[in-house]
Amino acid sequence: MRIVKVGKLLLGPGYPVVIQSMWKESLVPGDPGPLLARIEKLKSLGCGILRFATPDVSAAELLGELSRRSPLPLVADIHFDWRIALRCLDYPIAKIRINPGNIGSRKKVEEVVRKAADRGVPIRIGVNGGSLPQDLRSSTDPAGAMVTAAERETAVLESLGFRDYLVSMKSSDLHATLEANRRFAASHDAPLHLGVTEAGPLIPGIVKNTVALHALLSEGIGATLRVSLSDSPESEVIAGREILAAARRGRPGVNIISCPRCGRAGFDVHGFLARWQDRLYSLDRDITVAVMGCAVNGPEEARHADIGITGVGDKVIVFREGKIVRTISAEEADTVFEEELSRL
Repeated sequence: MRIVKVGKLLLGPGYPVVIQSMWKESLVPGDPGPLLARIEKLKSLGCGILRFATPDVSAAELLGELSRRSPLPLVADIHFDWRIALRCLDYPIAKIRINPGNIGSRKKVEEVVRKAADRGVPIRIGVNGGSLPQDLRSSTDPAGAMVTAAERETAVLESLGFRDYLVSMKSSDLHATLEANRRFAASHDAPLHLGVTEAGPLIPGIVKNTVALHALLSEGIGATLRVSLSDSPESEVIAGREILAAARRGRPGVNIISCPRCGRAGFDVHGFLARWQDRLYSLDRDITVAVMGCAVNGPEEARHADIGITGVGDKVIVFREGKIVRTISAEEADTVFEEELSRL
């Protein structure tokens, strides 16, 4: 299996699987400060690579300027026009995503590949089950059709002596995604970017991605992943972290356990998590944090947690490894939790 470098990241065997997300809005001129702050937040949550749709040369130039200041390596997602790719390569873009088959003639592909090679920028070949070449669309073997499409595209790069590439084969059908990646990994050495495309809103999207990605990761397949959701990039990154941890392909990080809440609840679990979730996930710690609603699910069931908080009657308790360390009012919960968390 080959190693591909994206920015400062090395992707391939022996290196951590990197979580990727995609920016949800169009790039527009103006102060990049708020966007850079959001990118920094994504990085703190565990995002390693961020991709942007790049539909025209103006977007390429905006992305290029952003890449000079971004705390994360940025990827340009390009279709149809080879000139967009060429313009992106004038900037410190970390990677470009293209399909050689849809950006023009062989001569145009050669021009892009040659410039990418000169700049040391890798290419990701992206094959989507819903936009296969015309002759493959009626195939009764959707996984095989995706593999064939990917092999056609990689053959173009290989014929030009360019091997600094990754491959992705994504479908909204999780079973086709699974099978395509298994088949390709069995006979090719290119690093794979994993994901189920067009997976849907938060809950069904996470379910589909978890089924497919956990299986592939557990089999040692995959160098990067994106959990595609009709939701925020932050949700995509957190879901990716959880899938990696479940497949034992990533460091544990912060493990949040919480009860669903019921009529016994003496503590607003949902409200507390809404305030604390991103902060907890941004901690560079391998700890378990419990947020519980009542004494039934409090210190006893969550006694393995490094730190926890729960309601007991009209009070709130903070505990560590099952032992109560503070008994407080609900109004003090955030302040005291902050103090106890800092002592870990």
